[in-house]
Amino acid sequence: MLLIPAIDIKGGQCVRLRQGRMEDDTVFSDNPVAMAERWFKAGARRLHIVDLDGAIDGSPVNAAIVHDIVAAFPDLPVQIGGGIRDEETVDAYLEAGVRYVIIGTAAVNQPHFVADLAISFPGHIIVGLDARDGKVAIDGWSKLSHHDVIDIAQHFERDGVEAIVYTDISRDGMMLGVNVEATEKLAAAIDIPVIASGGVASEDDIRALCAAEEEGIMGAILGRALYEGSLDLGHCQTLADKLGQAAG
Repeated sequence: MLLIPAIDIKGGQCVRLRQGRMEDDTVFSDNPVAMAERWFKAGARRLHIVDLDGAIDGSPVNAAIVHDIVAAFPDLPVQIGGGIRDEETVDAYLEAGVRYVIIGTAAVNQPHFVADLAISFPGHIIVGLDARDGKVAIDGWSKLSHHDVIDIAQHFERDGVEAIVYTDISRDGMMLGVNVEATEKLAAAIDIPVIASGGVASEDDIRALCAAEEEGIMGAILGRALYEGSLDLGHCQTLADKLGQAAG
């Protein structure tokens, strides 16, 4: 189980939101590159970066900061989402050294776009499905679509994407615990890996996700719990490794 620290960037700062509300943010650092260094030194094996301003604007706003992080830690895989709506943006991020690009709103609004990207950039395209009550949200979580999470995930699997990042919006940033049941249900319905996101608050969440790892949950994104100190990245990754070895 890969535990992935999140770095959400708004106005050039590292923040955490509650349930995706841009107005309900907490600033944890004014230096996202320094935050990336903190997680790198703590043993992170991948970083999850979100350009929150880009997600709202529909085009990258904080790309220069993302490039700085990738340049500072070239051996640390980075996955980036937020405002990625065209092939030029994908190409620019990958050229800069980003490992995976996450397509969210554009995946729902333009499904053919994801299929084209999967062909042009094989192994580098992840789809982010953010859901509330089983329906996919778009435009920075401000709108709820009519698409069912499992149906659309199966569609993107057929298109050849690398993985799905699944976020339960109602849990995100709320420290209420991850929605293991919904994540496991999605993972069981597709063959590509699922990365859990939203609400990971305790070691019990990590244990529950590890118990469902064989269904296809390959990782979990950690946010507020890391920033507020209720979870220690190094300790939790060691725990996940031990649980994975025991299950294997």
